[in-house]
Amino acid sequence: MKPGSRLKSAACSSEVVVIKYSGGTIECGGLPMAEDAAGDGSPAAGFAEGTMMGKRYIDAAATVELLCVKPGKGSLSLDGVALTTKDAKPLPASD
Repeated sequence: MKPGSRLKSAACSSEVVVIKYSGGTIECGGLPMAEDAAGDGSPAAGFAEGTMMGKRYIDAAATVELLCVKPGKGSLSLDGVALTTKDAKPLPASD
């Protein structure tokens, strides 16, 4: 998988674009994501928090970064560990 790849969820309508990837299985709703997934399943318990369009999701080590381009009911994870939203960098003060 390379940056720029578009992945679809098999558990919901979520779609993401890969920004950074170094390995592992990217999942949504507890199911692996793929470029040709149907998105007609339902999220597994514990993976149904949803995704928000325009938000970037990263793992704890920042080795994977995904941009959500279509929201859905499933939540994103890497090898079963939930991804979190990336915080925006604060702008410098203009005192």
